[in-house]
Amino acid sequence: MERLVIEGGERLSGSIRVHGSKNAALPILAAVVMADGETVVHDVPNLDDIHVMLDILRSLGARVTYDNGNVTVDPRTIHTTDVPEHLMRLMRSSIFLMGPLLTRFGSVRVSKPGGCTIGSRPVDFHLKGLELLGAEITDRHGFIECRAERLRGATIFLDYPSVGATENLMMAAALADGETVIGNAAREPEIRDLADFLVRLGARVRGAGEDTITIEGVPRLASCEFDVSPDRVVAGTLLLAAAVTRGNVQLRNVRAADLTAVITKLRETGVQVTVSHDILELKRTGALRAVDRIQTAPFPGFPTDLQAPFMSLLTLANGISVISETVFEDRFQHVSELQRMGAAIKVDLRSAFVRGVKELSGAVVEATDLRAGAALVLAGLAAEGTTVVERVHHIDRGYEALELQLQDLGARITRVRDAKRRIGKKADA
Repeated sequence: MERLVIEGGERLSGSIRVHGSKNAALPILAAVVMADGETVVHDVPNLDDIHVMLDILRSLGARVTYDNGNVTVDPRTIHTTDVPEHLMRLMRSSIFLMGPLLTRFGSVRVSKPGGCTIGSRPVDFHLKGLELLGAEITDRHGFIECRAERLRGATIFLDYPSVGATENLMMAAALADGETVIGNAAREPEIRDLADFLVRLGARVRGAGEDTITIEGVPRLASCEFDVSPDRVVAGTLLLAAAVTRGNVQLRNVRAADLTAVITKLRETGVQVTVSHDILELKRTGALRAVDRIQTAPFPGFPTDLQAPFMSLLTLANGISVISETVFEDRFQHVSELQRMGAAIKVDLRSAFVRGVKELSGAVVEATDLRAGAALVLAGLAAEGTTVVERVHHIDRGYEALELQLQDLGARITRVRDAKRRIGKKADA
């Protein structure tokens, strides 16, 4: 049991490098099972979700090493396509393995995936697309089994531009016979990253980053080395941390184009954001202004993953801001915890009305999911007094030692382990 203890009121300043993207790395690591040789992926963040994926690959028989952000995978020793249920339940992104295992080995068996409880995220889009590619699918007793002697190219139109479904179908189509066209595809930067990786392996992919993606199947994929793109959500979180503390922070290894919607809204609050190549600098010198509306949407809209952290900033802005969540219906679970710290927020269906207050007060709060946890850390950085954020394992799923990154920028934040609980657990064992 661990918690983060934050002494608020410190202005963040300095320069820090943003690590590789979790949301880009996970599908890339799934795609590695299609390679014909040892593949190396660089700048892979040291996160719990990443290590769950690596453990899944090991359980399938792949040889895997992780060394300071460099992952080496040799999939030639894979001997099973039955993904262990206990690992599948730990992370929703394990569903990415369906497409590559099916197209490479002809079968895959998975349980329903786990992950953050932020709303309904059915896998129907994945399954319908795989069926159109020729898969026979059985869904019963909590397990999904897919079989296909050989997948065939098809035209697929997604009812919703699901990132996970787009990525899964891209991977499945890479080794299918013929051409696959995915319409209403997701356009997120992580889609482009996966496409670049597949092309590096020898796949033929066109249109990634647009609403129609075309994949021409090839008989085999080779191996390669690849650098994961910077994590836009981590970058956005650090920018917000600087803004909420009246700070001045420079971020290196950032793709500003991936954060256009966030930067635009930050500037509306009155902070200065400067873009120079792969460097972003944020500086805040005055009071924060409320924003008329933030509405989450698929890329290039405002990212749902930064809705909660941005709300923490707006709790201190002059005026009333409106945030509408259109992606996940249960993504306001952080509101009650912010209210414990003195925030003035009212929720009506899928919109939150945030009236800025003069200050937040430190409190003991609980992270309910990954991004909600980040929001509470940001609120603690700005709050008067001490804030304790519990259930930090949620935060560890998406941020590599967030407290150390913030310490480097001058925050007073420490990770505390509950020794009593750990001793009791050991005694029970």
